[in-house]
Amino acid sequence: MSRIAQFAEYGTPEVLRVVDAEPPAPGPTQVRIAVRAAGVNPIDWKIVGGQMRELIPLELPAGAGSDVAGVIDAVGSEVTEWAVGDEVLGRSTTPSFADLALAESSEIVRKPEGIAWEVAGSLAGAGGTAYAVLKKLGVKVGDTLLILAAAGGVGTFAVQLAKAQGVNVIGTASESNHDYLRSLGATPVTYGDGLLDRVRAVAPQGVDAVLDASGRGEIPLSIELTGDPARVLTLVAFDAAGTGIQIHVGGAGSEHGAALRELAALVAQDRLAVSISQTYPLTEAGAALSASTTGHVHGKIVIVP
Repeated sequence: MSRIAQFAEYGTPEVLRVVDAEPPAPGPTQVRIAVRAAGVNPIDWKIVGGQMRELIPLELPAGAGSDVAGVIDAVGSEVTEWAVGDEVLGRSTTPSFADLALAESSEIVRKPEGIAWEVAGSLAGAGGTAYAVLKKLGVKVGDTLLILAAAGGVGTFAVQLAKAQGVNVIGTASESNHDYLRSLGATPVTYGDGLLDRVRAVAPQGVDAVLDASGRGEIPLSIELTGDPARVLTLVAFDAAGTGIQIHVGGAGSEHGAALRELAALVAQDRLAVSISQTYPLTEAGAALSASTTGHVHGKIVIVP
């Protein structure tokens, strides 16, 4: 038997319970991963809470989690590129808040030596999303990018990926996170009233694009700064679709493989830092999701079965 964190009804993260389950069997194109680390993303507690039930219908009881890193312990009949014992990271098909998880062989990459499991298990969701949205925005060397909520999960990855591409980054955050953003190479500004003037003060040349990971009602301000709604992309302000801005859902999407390879390479080269806020055992999966709901976590929360 193996363990999995499941919820039998929608609710607060405390509805998660660890139960025994039969080990999942990989399909022809899948591998089974003995999970070493599974990163927590906001979508996980939104799924448990029922906010995503229309987009992601589930048959209860169900599990949560999709970021995964671990060791392959079984392979499907058609899998030739992976073998038992390979250390991998990526996105799981079955819930990753578990001892064992299945993944399509195309949805994982090899874990570079020297990367901690907690870091490897944190890359796919937030990192993949950051990679994909920067591609959508088309930022290039010398551009100035404003990231709203730059110290958050996606924001932290986006700052570093943009800097690696030669982009100037301004990031909004609370005063307590300004030194952190500076350490990543971004110019920090405090969010809230007066943000427009503060951004213009540090970017008199203007802003070429805005990534909104905040959802604090800053879309009109963002459009004013860029002068073009198409140069604004949001991960959260779905009600602003009528303004002409870009709306992004679905993580890395078709960029998943390329994103994972670049993220893993940058971490291995010490060009991408992934801060781990806290780790939780599988039995405290509910507490891990509760910590994520606060929105004030510095770094990634990771479940370590």
